Amino acid sequence: MKVLNIKNLVVAGATVVLMTGCQSTGSKTGDSALLGAGAGAVAGQLIGGSTGATLGGAVIGGALGAAYGDSQEKK
Repeated sequence: MKVLNIKNLVVAGATVVLMTGCQSTGSKTGDSALLGAGAGAVAGQLIGGSTGATLGGAVIGGALGAAYGDSQEKK
């Protein structure tokens, strides 16, 4: 089992924020899906350490982000 240290988590989080911070799709659903996919990909890589885990994390994060953004648009 991999040991996650705080430095890796901070670097991964900063990477997600920097990569998605300037992107906008014009909708909360799209923006949230982008952010969720990025965060999920980083989390999948940190936890699973493989390409499959990264892709799975991106898919799950993107879906959760889109669902959250959609709920915010409907308010």
